[in-house]
Amino acid sequence: MPDFLLEIGTEEIPARMIDAASLELRERLQKLLERERLPEKELSYVDTPRRLAVIAKGIPSTQPDLTEQVTGPSLSVAYKDGQPTPAAQAFAKKVGLDVSQLGKTSTAKGEYLAATVTKKGRTAADILAEALPKEIAGIYWAKSMYWRKPGERFVRPLRWIVALLDEEVVPLEVAGIRAGNRSRGHRIIGGQIIGDQTTGEDTFQIANPGDYVESLRAAKVLPGAEREHKIRKALDAATRTIPGARWRDDEDLLKTAVNLTEFPSAILGSFDPAFLELPSEVLVTVMRDHQKYFAIEDASGQLLPHFLAVLNTDGDPDGLIRHGNERVLRARFNDARFFWQTDQKHTLLDRVEMLKSVTFQKDLGSYYDKTMRVQRLASWISETVKQSGQEIRPGVVHKAVLLAKADLTTELVKEFTELQGIVGGLYLRAHELGEDLPDSTRFAVADAIYDQYKPESMDDDVPRTVEGAVLSLADKADSIAGMFALGLQPTGSKDPFALRRQANGIVRIIAEHKLSLPLELVTKLALEAYRGSAAEEKFAPAERKNGAQPRTAQSSMNEFFRERLEFYLKEAHGLAYDVVNATLAADASDVVDVVARAQAVAKVRSSSEFQPIFGAFKRMKNILRQASEAGKQPAATLDAAALGQQVAKDLADQIPPTAAEMQKFRSKKQYEEALLVISRLREPIDTFFDKVMVMVDDERQCAHRLALLRDLLREFSTIADFSEMVTEVKA
Repeated sequence: MPDFLLEIGTEEIPARMIDAASLELRERLQKLLERERLPEKELSYVDTPRRLAVIAKGIPSTQPDLTEQVTGPSLSVAYKDGQPTPAAQAFAKKVGLDVSQLGKTSTAKGEYLAATVTKKGRTAADILAEALPKEIAGIYWAKSMYWRKPGERFVRPLRWIVALLDEEVVPLEVAGIRAGNRSRGHRIIGGQIIGDQTTGEDTFQIANPGDYVESLRAAKVLPGAEREHKIRKALDAATRTIPGARWRDDEDLLKTAVNLTEFPSAILGSFDPAFLELPSEVLVTVMRDHQKYFAIEDASGQLLPHFLAVLNTDGDPDGLIRHGNERVLRARFNDARFFWQTDQKHTLLDRVEMLKSVTFQKDLGSYYDKTMRVQRLASWISETVKQSGQEIRPGVVHKAVLLAKADLTTELVKEFTELQGIVGGLYLRAHELGEDLPDSTRFAVADAIYDQYKPESMDDDVPRTVEGAVLSLADKADSIAGMFALGLQPTGSKDPFALRRQANGIVRIIAEHKLSLPLELVTKLALEAYRGSAAEEKFAPAERKNGAQPRTAQSSMNEFFRERLEFYLKEAHGLAYDVVNATLAADASDVVDVVARAQAVAKVRSSSEFQPIFGAFKRMKNILRQASEAGKQPAATLDAAALGQQVAKDLADQIPPTAAEMQKFRSKKQYEEALLVISRLREPIDTFFDKVMVMVDDERQCAHRLALLRDLLREFSTIADFSEMVTEVKA
């Protein structure tokens, strides 16, 4: 049971691409081993900027032999007048047997020739050498490059490959690079002596997969978890030299630092305190997004004139690297200060007209066009929210939408695109709108603009105010509607316009601000805002497949949002898939209501009272389906007198009062109480199924018993479709 090591050595891979590629490589190798009947006992990995490596421990050295029955042509084709035909002879040749040795097998379609064949297992080395080049070449990269032949692409040029099955080199080749047993250490400080070998850029030998990680450490290359630990310790140590200071914890930046280094250290740098006059958002963006520096703050969260840089080396004893980083940061801060001061010569209101020359999307027009559409959409949404009884200031929303994209014309956003929206909010706080507005209104508009792109991920916060929520929602809905209408919806893993992320944001905004805003209304209004525009002329026609109803942009969007709502319930609330499916099957439009219903169903899911209910509703649906297939339909109106047996009549009598009581709680959105009312039907339903046969010969009686089941499903499936629930099987 040897161990297998695969290391793919490259030029430096972009930090943002490493994690996904490393995961894909592991999944590809694991699936390959499973497919080839070579299951590993344990899978581990190492990834750095210059390598992706995976170690599969304890794989079989040879596949087990595989005995299987192979089916050939039918007997009527294989023999004619008792003699084997060319079809039989070809099958015998294929399986390596004489025709007389062939057997036969019976299937639903008749009798066929058959043969029992034993396939000799191949060696793991042969399988890996043959299959891995294709798997390596198939790794997905957002961007790839050519460096040899036009057909050979990878994220960065391949420089070496290590493929070891214990001490044996697996003879595979990728893009002209032959696998061996020699790896490379840290590019700068990796040269040191291990036994009689010199490690470093000149390569070092790996004896076997078990020695791999230790050999890397000796060559100044640390595994990912060790790099992160080393970075944290270095940041802590550097920060302690400043009394009362702490480095701003940033998981994404820390992950980037890990993926940029192989043997990290950290240095402390400083900048002129005068730059602290700039907004902290600007300073942190310059440090974080452009220079990959960690900001330092005091106990109250105020920025200090210092930063931390993570190096891919063992230190900076002469301070040359620190001095260089300080010089670069000073230049970047000077640029930011110049743009901040220059941009304020024009108010955001002055800049709205400039948006006519800023393209949103080639077929959807400029950002000015988008602003006009979003204003209409946001006004409709604001009115809907207001009519639901929720407090909102439509005037604030209207002004916020008008100015939301104006900062795209500023030099600061052109230079630091990560600040779009944020800059608009900051500039508006620094300037009047060009009209006499109280500070409370101006700051409310500024806050809405500042938050307009939130949430940018499932971990990000939603906009702080309901006005900001409506602005963000309307902006995202406009983008989704336009792209869907053009036929540019996401497909598979491709989502170039980040529509899934924006739809996730809309679902979260509605849920967390508890907006009374059905998703179907959002999609309808978003498309309506395009009516009469130049963009509408470029919309794709409705798609029709296999004679079905035309698939419109709105129907596609509704389905898309349902998928995003399902994702939200599972990811954000951790709800089981059957709870989600059952809840959405009842109604998937009102997000707030869906969340409340799903949480209530989740609470009763394991109840001893409800498990039988789930099974009973599933049985009802199956009976109705089977009856329909047999051409039997429920009576249009249930007549309890026609049910025959008394237990059926008793169940029918309980439907109206139970439904009325349940509806009383449902109308108040007291779903747990409503579900408890439904649970009272457990005993009469169980008794009904124990004593009553539904599919009887008496057509009238059968029709009314089917109507009883239909009415039960119709009345008591408005909170969740219980037939979608998975019933627990107890041993």
